Amino acid sequence: MIDLVIPNKIHDESRQGEALLLDPVAGKNNGRKLYIESYGCAMNFSDSEIVASILSEQGFETTRDYNDADVIFINTCSIRENAETRVRNRLKEFKVAKGKKPGMVVGVLGCMAERLKAKFLEEEKLVDVVVGPDAYRDLPNLIDQVDSGQKAVNVLLSREETYADISPVRLNSNGINAFVSIMRGCDNMCSFCVVPFTRGRERSRDAISIVNECTDLFNSGYREVTLLGQNVDSYKWTSEDGTQYVNFANLLELVALINPDLRVRFSTSHPKDITDEVLYTIAKYDNICNYIHLPVQSGNSRVLELMNRTYDREWYINRIDAIRRIIPECAISTDVITGFCTETDEEHKETVSMMDYVQYDFAYMFMYSERPGTLAAKRYADDIPEATKAARLTEIVALQQKYSLVRLQAQIGKVQKVLIEGFSKKSKNDYCGRTDQNAMMVFPVDERYKPGQYVNVMAERSTTATLMGTIVPPDPLKGE
Repeated sequence: MIDLVIPNKIHDESRQGEALLLDPVAGKNNGRKLYIESYGCAMNFSDSEIVASILSEQGFETTRDYNDADVIFINTCSIRENAETRVRNRLKEFKVAKGKKPGMVVGVLGCMAERLKAKFLEEEKLVDVVVGPDAYRDLPNLIDQVDSGQKAVNVLLSREETYADISPVRLNSNGINAFVSIMRGCDNMCSFCVVPFTRGRERSRDAISIVNECTDLFNSGYREVTLLGQNVDSYKWTSEDGTQYVNFANLLELVALINPDLRVRFSTSHPKDITDEVLYTIAKYDNICNYIHLPVQSGNSRVLELMNRTYDREWYINRIDAIRRIIPECAISTDVITGFCTETDEEHKETVSMMDYVQYDFAYMFMYSERPGTLAAKRYADDIPEATKAARLTEIVALQQKYSLVRLQAQIGKVQKVLIEGFSKKSKNDYCGRTDQNAMMVFPVDERYKPGQYVNVMAERSTTATLMGTIVPPDPLKGE
């Protein structure tokens, strides 16, 4: 265990839960309302909470209805082409709302900002302000520029910005689960990915601020944190005086030690960087969840080299075998891309065989979509017919549905520890919550238990995506 000294910190009990969504900082209400809509990865949703905090300090009140807003931001993702289509369509709806409310400000935040700023600002005239992921502190100034009749842009990337000193406003929070950003940017140059160009170089947030934020969340009633980064396994922080060093395994331990009732999750791991030290740390602490998202992208070594993933098939299998050996009950999910440049039928079959080998609990699966500005777009022809991509995607989706069902059915008859997150989407008569392995469990409401509490649930049946069960009463003979 690393010797990291966390300074004492006064916790502000007023900054918690739903109240932060509705109220600006006391005494600073400027009479203007903010609406933020987020797309893409969890990092974007976390960034939206940072934006809300920055503008809350300026007196903005947030709203869930964009028609009531004075400032509308859409936090964007450039990973998939359909995300850009959705954003553009949404901006057209906001433009209609703006026509009915003179003075409304509409802006684009995040990964799509730099690449499409000219199109959004000038060609389609859909937005007033464009802001990149490292420029959110400049938002008050940029909004002032728009108020004075100008268009405003700041898409400069930073090598230092981590927003470590900002306490995020927990938008649409259930008061139980929270995202905590531990690093920003990415140094991996995967040839299909725009993130290094839209989010900049990798930099880790200081460990003290992370532990303090997680401690504050626990003291405010939150019972689960998800540590976020493009590649959490490469997290590393050294104190200014050089006496303290924290890697990702150390950070996991520090957060786990805050309280045994604080569940710890993380995303995303990279196969080239996930270490046995991290795996043994997960195995050591019951409150670090037995769930790892480990993107494979392809099961073929040649395609992985073209993708610049910096590992091959054998390396990935080695990491899977290590997870199974050190954390036998660990659930594993992944990302898969079908139809990458020059991928042959035989190479696609190696991805299928990888899925057979691992039997993932869950997977995000996509057809390859060329992103302008990426290494792949510059170096390789997008030469796989769309029909072939779609057929390969259909095959792996069907296979994953099979294994998702297999993995969930293996839990039937077992008692799972579940954190109650709220009511089921389908019925107020049922609670829902996730197991340690990140499987969603639905079970009848028991008035003795409330959201935010842990319960033991016997898994009785499942679909391909959800377990259903019944709360098992505590056993006093076991000290439960």
